[in-house]
Amino acid sequence: MARVYGPIYKLQLGTKLCIVVSSPELVKQVVRDHDTTFSNRNPTIADWRKLRKVFVGQMLSKINLDDGYALRKEEVHKSISHIYHDKIGTQTDVGEFAFSTVINATLRMLWGATLQGTNFGEDYRKLVAEIVYLFAKPNISDYFPVLARFDIQGIERQAKKVQSAIDKILSRAIEEQMKMLASAKNGGVQQKHERKDFLQFLLENNNNHEDGSTSFTDIVVGGTDTTATIGEWVLTELMQHPEEMIRVQEELTQIVGLNNLVEEFHFPKLHHLDAVIKETFCLHPPVPLLVPRRSSQPTIIGGYYIPKGSTIFLNAWAIQRVPSVWDDPLEFRPQRFLNPSNSFDYQGNKFQFLPFGYGRRICAGIPLAERMLFYVLASFLHSFDWKLPNDKKLDVSDKFGIVTKKNTPLIAVPTPRLSNLELYA
Repeated sequence: MARVYGPIYKLQLGTKLCIVVSSPELVKQVVRDHDTTFSNRNPTIADWRKLRKVFVGQMLSKINLDDGYALRKEEVHKSISHIYHDKIGTQTDVGEFAFSTVINATLRMLWGATLQGTNFGEDYRKLVAEIVYLFAKPNISDYFPVLARFDIQGIERQAKKVQSAIDKILSRAIEEQMKMLASAKNGGVQQKHERKDFLQFLLENNNNHEDGSTSFTDIVVGGTDTTATIGEWVLTELMQHPEEMIRVQEELTQIVGLNNLVEEFHFPKLHHLDAVIKETFCLHPPVPLLVPRRSSQPTIIGGYYIPKGSTIFLNAWAIQRVPSVWDDPLEFRPQRFLNPSNSFDYQGNKFQFLPFGYGRRICAGIPLAERMLFYVLASFLHSFDWKLPNDKKLDVSDKFGIVTKKNTPLIAVPTPRLSNLELYA
């Protein structure tokens, strides 16, 4: 629509006035020049403010991310071992493996060692997959609030059922955690050197179990589905462009070596993989319209009047395809991100590249998402070669939902790549 209606246009979706911004120049006005005006979000996710402080200040500090490396490493190695022992030479759903790895590692970090040995994680993972599916379904009640009480599509009923099951699991987890916290206060069960997980931080800062359950689910859904989805897109693009696959794997061989597994300290040297990931974000932004903002007061953007209460969408999909900004924007060219004089990061240092947003409402989980995405992709690509099944053609079409997923799952056949087979144990 940006090609037809220009860099800014309005949509009347039911009773809601929506403004879509599709150029780097106008995005700059929204996210930097008028950041305070457009830093609000819809009321349904306004409760993130308090949660964000705990999440960013505690869990996403460099110290806590470094402390959580052992948990991430263990889950990645589990996936590598599973692929080697059960999937070599067989058709494998790559996206499902990426999703399982990311969500298991995320859950381990969020409720960490305190709940090991339980089946909470597996049950919770299945429910998260179900709720992601429900989030992706268009809901007419979002655009016509007067119809919400009728729940015409039954989405609310299904969501409540899933949320109830999630609440039961988390209530059990919270009860265990509360007992441990009480025990620690009375006698010091938890030693000073032990790492706290997010569930502990959340309970120490918020005694409302219901809010804690919702907050926990929000973080897991927001932090896993997008990461796994972009990982699947990266592997899809590499299989479509085998010359880039060769470059990435040659880099991994040179930096890591075929007698070693990937470690996080290798990441800063994996320049070509970094460029491939950023190029994939350009072509397949997982959240193409980013998270919507709301205007807290009337303002002018690009000469257009924006009423108070308008919902603002930043069209990252269109922005990252502007021909005047990007040479051959529809071509897969990772080399554009290898120029040291024109560097891009995920914090929004360039307004033409905003996969995680910008300003006050930038994605809080960037540090963790970047580490997990890099770790999963580098490990999968270093440990295995990936080929399409003989009877399969590569499908690069997408479908829109809460994130932009592949229209069909990426099915590939892995073969071992490492020299030391003991590394797959």
